[in-house]
Amino acid sequence: FDALAARLEKAIEANKMGLVAQASASRGAVARGVKIRGNLVLMVFRNDYAVRMLAASVPAGVEAPLRIYVTEDADAKASVTWRAPTAVFAHYGNAELNALARELDPIIEKIIRDASGS
Repeated sequence: FDALAARLEKAIEANKMGLVAQASASRGAVARGVKIRGNLVLMVFRNDYAVRMLAASVPAGVEAPLRIYVTEDADAKASVTWRAPTAVFAHYGNAELNALARELDPIIEKIIRDASGS
């Protein structure tokens, strides 16, 4: 889990995206003396994409940053879950957002591939 999280952080940077924020219930639990399986949400975006997104649709701002979710499995391995930007922005029915999402899809996919080694 920790190794995958670290590889994702490096892949985010290597693919010229920004790690905007992180949230982790497991890290918070450890701080309270409670052990749960690892989980971490990495929130990823970049300002030039944010500006374009907001120019296309202010309501779409709730979708940024994009999220990559890392979870520790029962067998001590880890999994990554994400939503393709095309899926995240599709329900707005906005051609400019759809074009932006088509640019972001391969970037997010490459981050996942780079981190997972596939």
